[in-house]
Amino acid sequence: MKKIKIAVLCSGGGTNFQAILNAAEAGLLPHGEIVLLLSDHAEAFALERAKRAGIPAAVVDRKQVPDRAEREEKLLRLLKENGAELVVLAGFMTILSPAFIAAYEGRILNIHPALLPSFGGKGFYGLHVHEAVLKAGVKVTGATVHFVTAECDAGPIIAQRAVEVREGDTPEILQKRVMREAEWVIYPEAVENVCKKLTGEIL
Repeated sequence: MKKIKIAVLCSGGGTNFQAILNAAEAGLLPHGEIVLLLSDHAEAFALERAKRAGIPAAVVDRKQVPDRAEREEKLLRLLKENGAELVVLAGFMTILSPAFIAAYEGRILNIHPALLPSFGGKGFYGLHVHEAVLKAGVKVTGATVHFVTAECDAGPIIAQRAVEVREGDTPEILQKRVMREAEWVIYPEAVENVCKKLTGEIL
C-alpha cells in the first residue's frame, strides 16, 4: 500500500501533532506516514514529542531567521529533501505566503478551533477565537479542518465537528473542550482521508 509522506509544521506544544501521532500508532493512518516535524520555535514542545516518537525534526527559528521569505525558503527545502507530499499545520503561528502555498497547492491542511466561516480570518487564533465565541453568545462552536489557500481560513472545508458551549465557560475551558471533543478527533481522520485520496484509492 502506498503511503503519503506527511510533514507537520508546529510552533508550540503540538497537541494536534500528538493526536495524529497517536492515530498513526493505533493503525488509524494506513495511507500516511509522518516523515518530518518542522518548527519555527526552538523551544517548541512539539520537538520533544517528535523525539519521543522517533520522528525526524528540524527548526527554522523565527528569532534566528526573522525574514519570512528566507524562512519559507529553508522550510521548503527541508520539505523537498524529505519527500513531503502533504503538509499538515498543527498550531503553526506564521501565515504562509502565496508562493509557499502554491508550492504545495491542494496539499496543505490546517485546523481552526471554530466552525468556519464563523470566527475565522486575521486575528482569530488560539484563545482569541474562544473569547470571540463566548462574547457572541453562540450556543455551538467546534473545529474545522480545511485546505490552506492564500486567503486566511478561507480554503475548502474538509471536516467539521460541533461542540456545545456551556454556561460558565471561560475561553480556557472552552478551548480544552474543543480540543478534546473536536480537534483531536477530526484532524487525524481528515489527514487519513486526504492521504487516501492522494494515493488514488478514492476519488
